[in-house]
Amino acid sequence: MASSLPRRPGPSVRVRVQEHLAPPAEESHEVQGPGDVSPGPAVRGREDRLITEEPLELRLRWPGRAPDRAWLTMRTPGHDFELAAGWVRHEGLLPPGGLERVAYCTDRALTPEQEFNVVTVSLLAEPPVGPAHQHLHPGTATSACGVCGKESVELALATPDAPRWQGELPSPDLVRALPDLLRERQTLFGRTGGSHAAGLFTATGDCLVVREDVGRHNAVDKVTGARLLAGEDPAGAALVVSGRAGFELVQKAVAVGTGSLVSVGAPTSLSVDLARRAGLSLFGFTRGERTVQYA
Repeated sequence: MASSLPRRPGPSVRVRVQEHLAPPAEESHEVQGPGDVSPGPAVRGREDRLITEEPLELRLRWPGRAPDRAWLTMRTPGHDFELAAGWVRHEGLLPPGGLERVAYCTDRALTPEQEFNVVTVSLLAEPPVGPAHQHLHPGTATSACGVCGKESVELALATPDAPRWQGELPSPDLVRALPDLLRERQTLFGRTGGSHAAGLFTATGDCLVVREDVGRHNAVDKVTGARLLAGEDPAGAALVVSGRAGFELVQKAVAVGTGSLVSVGAPTSLSVDLARRAGLSLFGFTRGERTVQYA
């Protein structure tokens, strides 16, 4: 008998595909006779696995305020509560009292497509920024952009107010090794090839948490949220990301007081400027043989 419980989306899905293969190189150079037919590309059917991308609506409530939509993003299902908690922290919406509860919305008006795609974050007090904060009016982001939905240039480029990292930082030798340490833990990428990853590491290379998502900013939100929900400090010696060091990722690292951001890709002019102003060590083009320090 089929279950009547709603299906919770997973981080990846199976699909049937057709793979088109070029003929072997040696065959393409064979001399064809008058009656010969040139072999065409081989076609084979097989199963593939895709990373899941679905919308997540985040609602905020606190004493005296009913739940209301604050943000909508495209994300990979899994660790949704961490994503919500991390986003609230990065956006400066977490009050001194902290979180009361993070839960899936059980509104009877939700459609089947909305099941497990709407999360309510309950705060113990009103956000410190007050009701004028831009995210207390609904905003939207894609999985590709962490600052989409900002209502002004000033808000988009705001420098987070957070204490600077006072602990040890990883040595250049360890910095070069960090992307490989992250890659070893990218299980979803290994299955789909479609995810970004973020990981928090100590100054000696111990891994604190790794999260993956179709959106690179979502992966960072999940890392911070995992630490918050575990009652741990969301800051660390090194935040390692699998893509480029965009401005929005530097913003998130600075917002929690992380010591350094290590990326395998390039930084941008704005990310370097913010890192230098905020005292964040910023590394790009990081591989086993080299890394480039920009701040």
